[in-house]
Amino acid sequence: MSSQTSDGILPSLTHANVAPAQPGPNDVRDVGLLSERLRVLLVEDDEADAFLVRELLDEAGAKVELLVATSLGQARERMAGVDCVLLDLGLPDAQGLDGLRRLLSVADRAAVCVLTGIGDDHLGAAAVAEGAQDYLIKGQVDGVLLARALRYAVERKRADENARRLHDVEIQQQESARLQRGLLPQPLTRTDAFVVHPFYLPGRHSALLGGDFYDVVQTAPDRVALMVGDVCGHGVDEAALGVELRVAWRALVLAGVPDGTVLSAIEQVLISERRSPEIFATLAMTTVDLTMAQATVRLAGHPPPLLLDRGGVGAVRAAYGPLLGVFPDAQWPASTVPLEGDDWSLLLYTDGLIEGRSGVADRRLEVEGLCSLLMSEDGRRVPLPDLPAWLVGRAEEANDGPLADDVAMLVLSKDGRR
Repeated sequence: MSSQTSDGILPSLTHANVAPAQPGPNDVRDVGLLSERLRVLLVEDDEADAFLVRELLDEAGAKVELLVATSLGQARERMAGVDCVLLDLGLPDAQGLDGLRRLLSVADRAAVCVLTGIGDDHLGAAAVAEGAQDYLIKGQVDGVLLARALRYAVERKRADENARRLHDVEIQQQESARLQRGLLPQPLTRTDAFVVHPFYLPGRHSALLGGDFYDVVQTAPDRVALMVGDVCGHGVDEAALGVELRVAWRALVLAGVPDGTVLSAIEQVLISERRSPEIFATLAMTTVDLTMAQATVRLAGHPPPLLLDRGGVGAVRAAYGPLLGVFPDAQWPASTVPLEGDDWSLLLYTDGLIEGRSGVADRRLEVEGLCSLLMSEDGRRVPLPDLPAWLVGRAEEANDGPLADDVAMLVLSKDGRR
C-alpha cells in the first residue's frame, strides 16, 4: 500500500463498524477514552504503512505507546505488556486468518484488531468470527477513529475476560455445591434415640469448599458412629478427596467392618487417590453405645472431641494416633469414654475452629480456649442447635476477623438437651 494519495495527502484507515467521526470538542481526547495510556503492538511489514499509523495516532493526540513488529515471529517476542495488537493480515511469515489464529494463541489478554485491504470486508468479518475484537480497512479511517477503535477493542477484550472469569467462578461454585452434598451428607439415623446437629463453614480463602467432611451412621438402635475429618489444603481437588474418604467411611461402617480396621482401610483409599505423596488427612472417629453407656474414640492426628455434661466441659481423654497417609503400617488405638446419665453431648470439630487467635497476645484458641467459651455464662445458655454457629461467631470475634480455615462440626446428644 502506498503511503500517499495522488494529491499528496496521507490516506486514512476505515473502521469497519463505526461511522467516521469529525474531530472537535467531543473528540477522543475530551471524552476521556484515552485516560489510560495503551501499549499497542503494530504488526506490519510495510514501513510506509507503519509510519502512517504512527502519524495518525500522533495527530489525534492518542495516549498510545506504539511498538512495531515486521513479522509474526517478531510479534511473538514483543507481546509482553501489550494491551492491543493491530495485525496486518499480509505478512512475510503469515497470511490471512492463519496468521490471526497463530497470534491469538499467544495474545493472552491483549485485544487484537486486524487490518484488511479495501474490498476485503468479508475477510475482516471472518477475522472477528475467529476471535479478533474488530477490523479496520486500510485507507479509510482517521486518527481519532483509529485511537477510539483501539480503545474500544481493549475495553471489549477486558469485558470478555471479566465475563469469562465470572463464568469460571459460577462453574466452580456449581462444582462446590455438588461436592458439598458428598462432603456434608444428611446423618443416617433411623430413630430419635440420638439428636445430631451438623455444621459447616468455608474458610475465607475463596468462600468455597475445602477438604473438611463429616458423617453420622446409626448401626443399631442403641449404637451410632460419627466422624469428622480434614484433608490438608483447599480447593476442588481436596474436596473431591474428602468426598471419597467420607463415602468410604460410610460404606465400611454400614458393611459392619470392625472399628479397629476402618481407619486402616480409609488410609488405603487416601494413598491410592491422592494426587501427591504430601497429601495427608486427619480424622476423629467416635462410636457411641447407649447400652454400654460409653463412647469409643480413635484419633488420627485430629483434635479430641469435647464432652459436655453436668460436670462441665472437657476434651475426652483419648490416645492420639498418627495422621492418615504419613506412616506405613500405622495403628490407631481406641480410648473408652464413659457417658454417665442422660444429660450429655459430644462435640466433634475440625481444627479450623481452634487455629484462630484467642484474643490474648498471639496465642491460638486451641482446645483449652474452646472449652472456656463453652464454660462461659453465655456459652452454657446456648441451645444445642445454635451452639456450632455461636462458637464460630465467638471464635471469629477473638480472631478479629473470619477464620482462615474451613470449620466442620457435629453435636451429638442423647435427648437434645444441654
